[in-house]
Amino acid sequence: MSDAALRPLRMLTRYTAWANTRLYDTLAALPAGEATARRNHGQHSMVGTLAHAWVVDRIWQAHLQGRAHGYTTRQPAQEPAFEQLRQDQAELDRWYIACADALDTTTAAEEIDFRFVDGGAGRMSRGDMLLHIVNHKTYHRGYVADMLYQAGLKPPVMDLPVFLRDGPQTWGREG
Repeated sequence: MSDAALRPLRMLTRYTAWANTRLYDTLAALPAGEATARRNHGQHSMVGTLAHAWVVDRIWQAHLQGRAHGYTTRQPAQEPAFEQLRQDQAELDRWYIACADALDTTTAAEEIDFRFVDGGAGRMSRGDMLLHIVNHKTYHRGYVADMLYQAGLKPPVMDLPVFLRDGPQTWGREG
């Protein structure tokens, strides 16, 4: 992995934090009960879907740290309170930004052995793990956006080009 390959990893972790903030801000403004209501496809609410994504973030954080994650499922035992989840996700987003910023070409390419929640063996580079986290979050933000549409509401714009245009200008373009 070249130095140039680190720039997208750093930018994408910042994009993820930006998009998460926009989505959480939208959900915070919803009428009571909307974010926790079950929608017609799937067993989860908007908060439950985001809680799953947070658990997966925690699992991959443990892989990146070389420690056991302790999870036996990718779902929390119970749906967390929205505000606590919001704070926990923001903290984890900051951790992923710092993780991407700390990478150099050697550590980004370093392959790590780990165990999936189902017990299967896995091996990925640190850079690929970060790309997976970004991709996974994008998928689930889209799922929540669909739930917003089901509720007759409009999701926030969370597209990468909008981040590049409007997002924080300190995302490390020089990186």
